[in-house]
Amino acid sequence: MAIRDAFGDSASHGVIVKTYSVTHLVKEAQGRYSPAAVVAVDREVVSGDPDQYVSTSYVERQNLSLRMSSRRFTRLTNGFSKKLENHIAAVALYVCHYNLCRTHEALRTTPAKALGVTEKAWSVAQLVDAALSVTPVLPTETPPDRRRKFTVIQGGRS
Repeated sequence: MAIRDAFGDSASHGVIVKTYSVTHLVKEAQGRYSPAAVVAVDREVVSGDPDQYVSTSYVERQNLSLRMSSRRFTRLTNGFSKKLENHIAAVALYVCHYNLCRTHEALRTTPAKALGVTEKAWSVAQLVDAALSVTPVLPTETPPDRRRKFTVIQGGRS
């Protein structure tokens, strides 16, 4: 339902169900880190016509690329965002760079150029200019009842 709500009825969506071997599962699983061998893979269509492209590999690779290129998604880092707006802006900047500026090895061009969205790969300077040309959202003033009230603590030398 979430995919339909986000992308509409025209979205193609499928799931993969993997069946693992269960022979000697308990005995083998104690000494290994990796899962058992995959014996069958079933692709099920949930909506639309996903054709042969039902694979979790695409989204897992995208998640890995995002985590490796942005320190905001790694554990134990000081590169986190204190505000949701800053986090959204950082992810948007990453996605724009990934699609408009970065030449991909398999495509030998940028995804945006491969899809015909742009005529050539953008430079980082063009990306920054485009990002800065957008009118920023102006901050709103905090209502008086929510402002922190400072009090003077009496103490020290008199």
